[in-house]
Amino acid sequence: MAETEASRIRYAQCWEDADVLLDALAVQPGEVCLSIGSGGENSLSLLTRDPARVVVVDMEPAQIACLELKAEGFRRLAHTELLELLGAVPSDRRATLYARVRGGLSPSARAFWDARPAAIAGGVGSAGRFERYFALFRRYVLPLIHTRAETDALFRPRGPEARRRYYDTVWNNRRWRLLFRLFFSRAVLGRFGRDPEFFRYIEGSVARRIMVRVRHGLAEQDPADNPYLQWIAYGRFVSALPHALRAENFEAIRGRLDRIELRLAPVQRILAEAGAGTFSRFNLSDVFEYLPPSGSDELFEAVARAGRPGARVAYWNMLAQRRPPARLAGRFQTLEALGRQLHERDRACFYRAFWVDELT
Repeated sequence: MAETEASRIRYAQCWEDADVLLDALAVQPGEVCLSIGSGGENSLSLLTRDPARVVVVDMEPAQIACLELKAEGFRRLAHTELLELLGAVPSDRRATLYARVRGGLSPSARAFWDARPAAIAGGVGSAGRFERYFALFRRYVLPLIHTRAETDALFRPRGPEARRRYYDTVWNNRRWRLLFRLFFSRAVLGRFGRDPEFFRYIEGSVARRIMVRVRHGLAEQDPADNPYLQWIAYGRFVSALPHALRAENFEAIRGRLDRIELRLAPVQRILAEAGAGTFSRFNLSDVFEYLPPSGSDELFEAVARAGRPGARVAYWNMLAQRRPPARLAGRFQTLEALGRQLHERDRACFYRAFWVDELT
């Protein structure tokens, strides 16, 4: 079936590091969280901290369908079966696993996934526009830069000095620099990867900014412990899993799925409808990247109205720098040291900044 903008999965996975998010928000038992849906994993990860509710918001029906499918996978499958359905590990029985899950889906989500048997067969985690973009890089660009043996060696555990040496002497060759700049340019990324709207408010070289962060992930951090880079290179997880998919978190998420509330609406509407002081934790993903400065300011104001005193707000800036407006300076206290520390650890290494604010 031909996809329209309304039916397209933009992100079949969350491409933000939930370990960093959880440390930033420090969710306490019984709190109420608001979370941008995206691929769904990070909203599910919040359940491991025992909140009273997690209100998951997305304005795209396809993203809500992604989270519904994953939630029912937690509910009806074993841990290893869930990994198979999502494409995290190889499988030849994903249609059978989907048949066990589909009965728990809403009619709209069931119709969505019934119409996409190829996405089910290929692994749900590969079904998004962003993931298909990385698949193009993996299949057609990366082999022009490095051999499979060189790629495998990149993900072999080694110490910090050895990682930097391998990056500088083997990985960072002329082909890597040239093809990286081309493939992650504004034109190619906007055409095949992210929504062109994402670049409306961006200035400067997109590829150069991403390259700085990718070097950090490949040389300063350990790629053997990075599920996001492993998926880009291999189309699956090799030696690491995102937080929500780890075995030790499976039962906590499964047992608290009834605390998830799915809302198909712009986040601004949900915040406007919420009473003052409704939420104590906010996962805003990189939502500000899609907003003009005025829209960003309005969203910060809505968060301030709907947040409790002491509420934590976490969000990423990838290319656009978005911060609370000056008129809210007395309402948002930036936990700058914490944000910097977590940004250094962030394994989803595309973002130029990670911000943690606290409502006073």
